[in-house]
Amino acid sequence: MIKIWLRTAGWIAFLGLLSLAFVSGSAQAQTDVALSIYGAFSGSTNGNGVQQSPSNSAGGIIELRHISHPLIGYDITYSYNRDNQAYSGTVVLPSPCPSSGCTITAAAVSANAHELTGDYVASVKIANLRPFALAGAGLLLNEPVSGQNNTQSATKPVFVYGAGLDWGLVPHLGLRLQYRGNLYKAPDLSKLYTSTGAFTHSAEPMLGAYFRF
Repeated sequence: MIKIWLRTAGWIAFLGLLSLAFVSGSAQAQTDVALSIYGAFSGSTNGNGVQQSPSNSAGGIIELRHISHPLIGYDITYSYNRDNQAYSGTVVLPSPCPSSGCTITAAAVSANAHELTGDYVASVKIANLRPFALAGAGLLLNEPVSGQNNTQSATKPVFVYGAGLDWGLVPHLGLRLQYRGNLYKAPDLSKLYTSTGAFTHSAEPMLGAYFRF
């Protein structure tokens, strides 16, 4: 009888702590919109006899985020930056080039990158600070600037991960510092060259502000 009582008391205590955790999490629930600027830094890739080098650039991102519990949160993002690509290597051209191809000077493509993602967000609130981590996926749309010959658009799936910190300054308004990493296949924007076909990574340190509803 005593064992049954102890077991029941233990379950009641456990359920009570669990309920308290969820109530605490609900009290911390928030929805916010944020706008940030960032730098996009990418490395070169090699493959298919081609070296592909994206340019580093600045960009902007808008985020709509909802957090209902420290372990339950999500955001939807749209970001934009220039994504110029430089291609060099060996390509097969009409005569008088040999069948093995000709090495020609690098071809440059001016392009814009648009990214749409949906991310899972885990966070915890400590006073006026909220550190967070995120992971998600989406689409990366690379669009060459109009007026260029031998170019084409490319759409690639992208995996996103990152971490950051929300710093509340006044009610409903604060700073957001974060880092986002993007992993995707190099875009095929030139009809003269093929893409390297390799996975590439871009690092995006960000600084912005959020407004909490």
